[in-house]
Amino acid sequence: MNTTGQLGIAVAGVGRIGRMHSRIITEQVPNAYLAAIYDISASTAHDVATEFGVAAATSIDELLIAPGVDALAICTPTPAHLELIRKAAAAGKAVFCEKPISMSLAEVDYALAAVAETSVPFMVGFNRRFDPGHAAVHHAASSGELGQLTIARITSRDPAPPPIEYLKASGGIWADMLIHDFDMAGFIIGSPVVQVWAQGAALFDTEIREVGDFDTAVAVLTHASGAITTIDGSRKATYGYDQRVEVLGTAGMAISDNQRINNSQIYRSGSSHLSALPNFFLERYEQSYLNEWLAFTNYVLTGGPSPVSGDDGRAPVAIAMAAAISAKQGRPVNLAEIN
Repeated sequence: MNTTGQLGIAVAGVGRIGRMHSRIITEQVPNAYLAAIYDISASTAHDVATEFGVAAATSIDELLIAPGVDALAICTPTPAHLELIRKAAAAGKAVFCEKPISMSLAEVDYALAAVAETSVPFMVGFNRRFDPGHAAVHHAASSGELGQLTIARITSRDPAPPPIEYLKASGGIWADMLIHDFDMAGFIIGSPVVQVWAQGAALFDTEIREVGDFDTAVAVLTHASGAITTIDGSRKATYGYDQRVEVLGTAGMAISDNQRINNSQIYRSGSSHLSALPNFFLERYEQSYLNEWLAFTNYVLTGGPSPVSGDDGRAPVAIAMAAAISAKQGRPVNLAEIN
């Protein structure tokens, strides 16, 4: 670690997500700084390096030995995660890895073994855990104030599908989009998922149908505690980015409702109006991404358990795999079949 007491973070992959993380680290995290960046596209790397006034490495190996680098933020496409985790761990660098770790449980386990062998700090980027509303629901559920938890409901709807070229390599709606919600289910209920029933359909997007994916999906998760989580997902909510979390217990209920562009409420004779929902996930979860980086920086600098551990990152991958099998075969799938 640098003698300045600040955490030097290198970012690998500076597309949309990596550039956003670079900006947050540079502008909003007091105990960290952007040390260097790398991207497979030399022109992208040059542009981002110029924007933030840092060096652009020409390879991952060069990035990991750049001056001041204490930690690596892995923001590349998922297939590159495994090798980057392995290299960062071998170099003794703390690791922040965007979700999912991998779309293969064997690769996840290999990556986590490399982390365990070197004991480097490791955190998975499930940013929604750090959303103030979702975190408040988690606190209410985990503190016992809701009594015995019985049902959770999660709604996850995007304004429009991502580009089809992205979807072809994304792993499908279960591994790409709803993996956040699979993580949220365990986070809220606090009990591992033991069975998944899932159903998907391609109802309105012919390109999604042609690549064998779904634009509409439902999953029912049974937890070891007996609690049940229902998740509905859609790739087209024309009214905005729709994200809601609710948990019911024997002593009460907690809800994290949609955030709006502002808090205005306009009332007229015979009608009322609320402001619109954000239309982009970076707007909806802006605060969660900052909170995520504050948590990672504090974890690496002061120690303690990972805010989102390797095991936390592994569980949603297994659930996504079970959901894909369930939707294809039309039956419930026990997680024991996957793990």
